[in-house]
Amino acid sequence: MAEIRNFTLNFGPQHPAAHGVLRLVLEMDGETIQKADPHIGLLHRGTEKLAESKPFNQSIGYMDRLDYVSMMCNEHAYVMAIEKLLGIPVPQRAQYIRVMFDEITRVLNHLMWLGAHGLDIGAMSVFLFCFREREDLMDCYEAVSGTRMHATYYRPGGVYRDLPGVMPQYQASRWRSQKDASRRNEARSGSLLDFIDDFTRRFPACVDEYETLLTDNRIWKQRTVNIGVVSPERALQLGFTGPMLRGSGIAWDLRKKQPYEVYADLDFDIPVGVGGDCYDRYLVRIEEMRQSNRIIQQCVAWLRANPGEVMVDDRKVRPPRREEMKGDMESLIHHFKLFTEGYSVPEGETYAAVEAPKGEFGIYLVSDGANKPYRLKCRAPGFVHLASLAEMVEGHMLADVVAVIGTQDIVFGEVDR
Repeated sequence: MAEIRNFTLNFGPQHPAAHGVLRLVLEMDGETIQKADPHIGLLHRGTEKLAESKPFNQSIGYMDRLDYVSMMCNEHAYVMAIEKLLGIPVPQRAQYIRVMFDEITRVLNHLMWLGAHGLDIGAMSVFLFCFREREDLMDCYEAVSGTRMHATYYRPGGVYRDLPGVMPQYQASRWRSQKDASRRNEARSGSLLDFIDDFTRRFPACVDEYETLLTDNRIWKQRTVNIGVVSPERALQLGFTGPMLRGSGIAWDLRKKQPYEVYADLDFDIPVGVGGDCYDRYLVRIEEMRQSNRIIQQCVAWLRANPGEVMVDDRKVRPPRREEMKGDMESLIHHFKLFTEGYSVPEGETYAAVEAPKGEFGIYLVSDGANKPYRLKCRAPGFVHLASLAEMVEGHMLADVVAVIGTQDIVFGEVDR
């Protein structure tokens, strides 16, 4: 008889299901995985080191690019760390705007995850459906910041500007008739808050649509039930946070356990799984989208009723208004100095964490009193979850590796930062 031996397979960085440049070295016994060795280092962005060479306020945009589907949540942790060291308050209206956009970001992230995860394990239509809703939320990003992804909208002391009173309109063109443009513009006739309000009314029916396609789908359940099971005790030992931890049955959520901004004043529930498998984590994220929708509705109602400042009135961190800058020499100099040199942050160290869509995203910041961080360390949830990949896929088939990578919701920008 020929000698029976294991063989090594390279699940390479170019694989469409790797969600970035993940390289897995898999030791296979036939189609069963004996050992998985995740290799990182093919992306390495050097974000933490770069931040040490730039003024505090110039690194906000780098945070967007870490987990590039949870943009504003990353900014949030960073500006909260700076605010803690500076000891500056944030106006309540700015806090509500931040919470609203954190939840919009959570929905954006989970839609991207659901579409990609579905595509990875054989469901095509759900990808197209998810991107239909993502378009509307991307327009909200664009309305407040001018860009659809890397917004740099949160600033130490508040947000860049108040919510706009108008929404961009679709125009008739060679590809879009006047009738189609008018239909799409119906929800865009008012302010950004009106547009978001309209979205929150439509969205629960969209989530029902995704569930109709997947939740009781026999093939979907065969691909996810009892795959990548993690017990509650093991999930804690591995440092899981977010849907990965809640999917294993532990109701830990920073928005409830260590509330920041105005989360303590809002009404929402924390979904928790029971089985700790890929299917449970799917159900947790689906319910999280519904809960985020509830939070956004509460924020819209509050913001409509309470106008006010969105930036702290402290000239050390707040740039002059644009009209002042254009007409007043001192304001121009102040503006120039603020955006080139930034401001000095008192000596000290701090840790600020937010409940990002993937889990706890934290920033450990050390200042030596200069205008640049002495040391910056990101606590990225994806990096922690990737460490458990070998354990989760052991004994499963090769096809299940794709399901486990999908359920971890890995984005390589924050893993290999």
